Amino acid sequence: MEKAQLKKNTILLAEDDEFLQRMYATKLAGSGFEVLVASDGEKALALIKKNKPDVVLLDILMPKMDGFAVLEAVKTDPGTKSIPVILLTNLSEVSDIKKARKLGANDYLIKSHFLPSEVIKLVDKYIK
Repeated sequence: MEKAQLKKNTILLAEDDEFLQRMYATKLAGSGFEVLVASDGEKALALIKKNKPDVVLLDILMPKMDGFAVLEAVKTDPGTKSIPVILLTNLSEVSDIKKARKLGANDYLIKSHFLPSEVIKLVDKYIK
């Protein structure tokens, strides 16, 4: 193995469902990531701007500011636009997927179609 990493990769998890938030945060931390969590869109955006995480896992349906608005704000800000954003949502309409891609989402995952381990593999892909 290569020399030990000095800094853990940081993942911002924006998810308002407490159960899912805990589950994903636990799985990500167990995989060696530093995890920042936000339960609403405004907090997510503030944490993204302040901490510049390596990857953002973003729910769409959240209080205060939805995931589309957060995504648009991240991708139009020169300081954060290069951060990969993976939408992790229950919305499976083609129109939502197209909107997410148009706004700059790097990936679009429907929660019920992916195991947490598969989500973590995808996060790893964006970090490497």
